[in-house]
Amino acid sequence: MKQLGVLDTAFINLEHPNTPQHVGGLGIYDPSTAPGGFVRFKGVIANFERRLLKHTIFRSRLLKVPGNVDRPYWVEDANFDVEFHIRHIALPQPGDWRQLCILVARLHARPLDMNRPLWEAYIIEGLDNIPGVPKGGFAIYTKMHHSLVDGAGGSSIMSVIHDLEPDPAAVPQAPEVVTVDVAPGTMYLAGSAAVNNIKNSVKMLTGGVSVLRDLGKMAVGMAQKKIPIPSIKSPRTRFNTPVGPYRVFEAAEFELADVKFLKDASKVKINDVVLSVIAGGLRRYLEHHNELPDESLSVSIPLDMRTRRGLTDENNQVGSVFVELHTNIADPLERLAAVYKSSQEAKIYGENSPLVDVLRLAGVMSPAITTSLVSSYVNNGLTRHLPLGISSVVSNVAGPNFPLYSAGAQMVRYYGLGLLTPGVGLFHLIFSSNGIMTMSILGDRNAMPDPAFYRECIEQSFDELLAAAKNIANTGSAAKSNSTPAPAPAKRSAAKSSVAKKAASSSASSASAKKPAVTQAVKKPVARKAKSASSAKASASASVNGAVADDTKVVPIKNTVS
Repeated sequence: MKQLGVLDTAFINLEHPNTPQHVGGLGIYDPSTAPGGFVRFKGVIANFERRLLKHTIFRSRLLKVPGNVDRPYWVEDANFDVEFHIRHIALPQPGDWRQLCILVARLHARPLDMNRPLWEAYIIEGLDNIPGVPKGGFAIYTKMHHSLVDGAGGSSIMSVIHDLEPDPAAVPQAPEVVTVDVAPGTMYLAGSAAVNNIKNSVKMLTGGVSVLRDLGKMAVGMAQKKIPIPSIKSPRTRFNTPVGPYRVFEAAEFELADVKFLKDASKVKINDVVLSVIAGGLRRYLEHHNELPDESLSVSIPLDMRTRRGLTDENNQVGSVFVELHTNIADPLERLAAVYKSSQEAKIYGENSPLVDVLRLAGVMSPAITTSLVSSYVNNGLTRHLPLGISSVVSNVAGPNFPLYSAGAQMVRYYGLGLLTPGVGLFHLIFSSNGIMTMSILGDRNAMPDPAFYRECIEQSFDELLAAAKNIANTGSAAKSNSTPAPAPAKRSAAKSSVAKKAASSSASSASAKKPAVTQAVKKPVARKAKSASSAKASASASVNGAVADDTKVVPIKNTVS
């Protein structure tokens, strides 16, 4: 039995039917790598069960303290049934990308059963009309409560539920020893709660003094202009209305080589490229709806606090800072430079501000008090009256740079899903693995009734930025040359012109001429470029970082709907 940490408890206390506090992921798998070339549902269950035996957290449920006066405990569930947590479903005909997105959005909107271990998995078949999905391919959608894992720990959880080779039977098995906890009695929990409340009071007092000291240092740094002042007065958008219980899901896909080219050409970080692409997408989307503010929008960026706090026994070690997106700048390269400057300022602020840990307040107070405040806050729509205008949360997670398998089937794509908070109805989760970067879009259905259009805006924003960067690179190369441009550079110029033209147009037909980044499968511009399945497969096989062998069959998965 183990008591939850402060931040882990915060996510339990913030749980509400409209804003459940779980995160998720959608993986697509190629069964041809499995022994015999196919996978049975029983094999997937056996694979999950075998691996979960080694990690008690997936077999543990919450045990609340009487009166909810103290942080709850994890206890290993004596009645744990893996088949309750893994469900087998199929898409209805015709089984296309749009149906998969709708299904995943519905599954992600449902709160977890807080009386059982806080995770679920769905094996989804019937992906017959999603171009690029391998024959017989299937998807696995998983969701787990944020109290179990944060974003930085998500990749390690992926390795927990996957194998590193296609034949799990070839991995030596340890003796299966399953332990369970005997739940303590009411008197024991009440006594522990009394002791813990005294300890917490002392910690809050000393912590409050420490926070005041750090705030004083930060104020001095701001006065001396050594610490930048964050922008907290960004304009509010449709994503700052009270969040409802329904969700939408979409995803775009980019070749990591193109993202790295943008990073190197502009001398910025990959996060800056991502933020600039999102800025361009939001700009296009809100402009289309005649809702684009004149001032810059801002987003919240989760921070991995492990480097600040060191290793702890908490599942969550996350903070957050605000970054301006400069959506008021039309030029994509100027906007990228401005985003880079803002992100560097946010980094300095995050390193010096105790406020990046503000989420811990939801776990410090008694759960009985916090849950009542959260219910009142959400049910009365108090987000309407808050001054903060954070349009989205953007989380970037680096995935494993090696193949993963489930019951022998290789994972060829992965899309992460975050969570929505009462005042922020849009979440972007970026996941990079084996030369492909996916950008998953989770939104409140009322705030974003047209997620496919927003995906197109994101894709066009990326194309526009890539075309502009290539234009500068080609112009610089031509300026350095003393001779007349050779046919090869001329051909690159033509390709560049085609990309720029496509980025400026929302027409799918004009987009079909674009050639770069063939492996951007789910990314609509890529899908339009890769009309040839054979060329798309060839490009996908040649992974950017060489981590995927030529025969791993990493194929472009298109999310376009015919």
